[in-house]
Amino acid sequence: MDSSTVFRPLAYDIAVLIPCYNNRDGLVKSLKSIVYQPNKLFVVVVDDGSQIPVNHEELTKLGDLYLPIHIIRLETNKGITRALNTGLQWMEENLAIKYIARLDCGDLCHEDRFHKQASFLDQNPEVGLLGTWCTFQNPMSGFSYTYTTPTTHEAILSAMHYRNVFIHPTVMFRAELLSLVGQYPSGWSLVEDYALFFKMLHKTKGAILDCFLVTCEINAAGISVSNRKAQLKARQRVVAAFGISTFYKILGRNKLLIQRCLPYKVILYLKGKVRGNKLI
Repeated sequence: MDSSTVFRPLAYDIAVLIPCYNNRDGLVKSLKSIVYQPNKLFVVVVDDGSQIPVNHEELTKLGDLYLPIHIIRLETNKGITRALNTGLQWMEENLAIKYIARLDCGDLCHEDRFHKQASFLDQNPEVGLLGTWCTFQNPMSGFSYTYTTPTTHEAILSAMHYRNVFIHPTVMFRAELLSLVGQYPSGWSLVEDYALFFKMLHKTKGAILDCFLVTCEINAAGISVSNRKAQLKARQRVVAAFGISTFYKILGRNKLLIQRCLPYKVILYLKGKVRGNKLI
């Protein structure tokens, strides 16, 4: 075969995976917040059957964007797990990358986010899964609270029995991990990220950067809010399946049971009070 015809994957440091469903404005905001070295970061957007398809030319024009972007269009809404795995599959087949990062429509990255995460992973080869602290904010009311977590692997693994320490839009992980744990697991609706990250922590070390590098939008129509009780129940299944000991599994189950009994507004109020924020 002529060597000129051999397929060569596009090489980048980072590929950012963004699912989108009927949120083009939020997508543009998120894309505009991405800052990294030119020609070292690639964006894959999976349009999960939006009523108005995401159009590359229009998107670039609206956002005045200069990022290499590939848009995958799913003709009908397949759900977040299918959308994410479709994006990962395309990356594996078409890109040569070191790291995969996540971002959701409407969430904003600090300008140093990708620099700091890539630099940390470059300097700490034993760490495969990396998150950051973040701020949750309601753009309509102005209410916000900060989300802090343990930062070292042992403390993270313990805390994972009570909550998902890795907020999905803050995550960056080594692309090679997919060959060890697979893609987002099916059968874990509403907690596919929690299940994947727990699986990863059985294969690699995790870490969290103790700085606020992402602002996550509080959206009343979002999956985590509209399906909160079902999600908490699903989290119990994740802890039961991937927890490291019976003791931690029992503690995690009990805490999640308490959370299921509390209304979401009470949870938000407590978060705001604990962190010194005013609930508006």
